[in-house]
Amino acid sequence: MKQRLLVVDDNPGVTTLLADVFASQNFEVQQAENGLVALRLMESFRPDIVLLDIMMPEMDGFEFLQKIRRTSDVPVIMITAKQHENDAIKGFQLGADDYIVKPFRIRELSMRIQAILRRSRFAKIDREELNVGQLKINRANNEVQLAGKKIDLTTTEFHLLELMANRAEHTVSKADLCMHLIDQGCSGSESTLKIHIRNLRSKIEQQGNDQTRIETVFGVGYRMRITE
Repeated sequence: MKQRLLVVDDNPGVTTLLADVFASQNFEVQQAENGLVALRLMESFRPDIVLLDIMMPEMDGFEFLQKIRRTSDVPVIMITAKQHENDAIKGFQLGADDYIVKPFRIRELSMRIQAILRRSRFAKIDREELNVGQLKINRANNEVQLAGKKIDLTTTEFHLLELMANRAEHTVSKADLCMHLIDQGCSGSESTLKIHIRNLRSKIEQQGNDQTRIETVFGVGYRMRITE
């Protein structure tokens, strides 16, 4: 199975070159000219690794990285200009895995990609499937099971549950959850969030399982609680 590579850069010469090079190395490659396009491809393409330029119109690399790190641990290599190496520090703070300075050698970039992909294969959390207690979330087909029983969720409910499961036992702020709703193209109001949380709780409780709960942290947000 081919590894999926997303190249995000507003320079079509760069994206085309990298796409051709890595396609010849048996990668499936998609290109995006800015962070907004890349966000859409994160859902439809589901890359295994992202090459990310920083300075782009509409949405730069920093904002894109900050948004995807709310829900995704996909490896990201940032592409920085030599005179802006401090950008690498900010990138690491936002969750980048590595960086490479322009101009770079294709062979070096290829070796960095392969090294990161090798490490990611042994990561505890499989990006295709997330298991938290008796909760199993299949990201490939947006299916959720609790103690072996399938739960039918809307797309919005699925993404909210996935976000809280990724941070199980930790409080997720209302602001983060509302922003996540906006990222999914939904209303980001607190009243809308409350409705989705109420529906999620109801569907979980219908399974007769009290080991997985969504708790309200008053004045702050919500927390997924897992008990044995």
